[in-house]
Amino acid sequence: MASGGERRMLFDTRGRRKHVIRVVYAILAILMGASLFLVVGPVNIGSLLGNQSSSSSAAQVFDEQAERIERRLAKNPTDEALLLALTRARINGGNAQIEVKEGTETQTVPVAARDDFEAGLQAWNRYLKQAGDEPNPTVAQLVGTSFIRLAESSSSLREAEAYVATATAAQKIAAEQRPSLGSLSTLAIYQYFNGEFAAGDETAKRAAAKSPSKAEAKTVENQLAEYRKRGKQLAKQEKQLAKVEKETSKERLTNPFGGLGGSAGAAGE
Repeated sequence: MASGGERRMLFDTRGRRKHVIRVVYAILAILMGASLFLVVGPVNIGSLLGNQSSSSSAAQVFDEQAERIERRLAKNPTDEALLLALTRARINGGNAQIEVKEGTETQTVPVAARDDFEAGLQAWNRYLKQAGDEPNPTVAQLVGTSFIRLAESSSSLREAEAYVATATAAQKIAAEQRPSLGSLSTLAIYQYFNGEFAAGDETAKRAAAKSPSKAEAKTVENQLAEYRKRGKQLAKQEKQLAKVEKETSKERLTNPFGGLGGSAGAAGE
């Protein structure tokens, strides 16, 4: 059994880790809200998803639609239109299952919804292999926005990083096919939060150039500069979390019962 001092040491480390994770996820939540605002203006997510009953019904409709498409794909697995339709059905099915806490718009993504998102991503990747140089920008943007939502509700930093990377790649397709103030601004934000600062700076310039006036261009530049700072903050927090995880691993090697000691300390609070 670990000593009381060892338990305190391990519990302190776990507490630091939890603090860093909270900061990371808070930044990702800001990112998600920003992306929706830039693409379509202010959005009430709850009103989009509806209540729990209607969401469940919508999810069932999308699930049935996806199953029909998959049966057709079994006979023609490289059909672009079917792969695109399957991507849309699976991701819409996942979005329909997102639960929003009334009054706070805090989102919870159930396991079944995550399964749909992952199935949608698989279909999207299959579609990209067939689509050539001009993938569908509308579905690309749907993939991007949806995986930012997944990042915001991820259970680990590594998972969140993977989802942000997926969202960035999809949004890049959308912005390249349909460059606009909204699509480029969103891409710049995603790139900053994906650690692509040079690419984000270039995209931010392109976004500002799409503004209808010099004054509005300046506003866009200032807003994106703020998200660049947040991206830098996220990168710093990621390094801190990696350090904490490394220290925790060392402590567990030194004391193989460390995990048990830490858990006991937490439970006793």
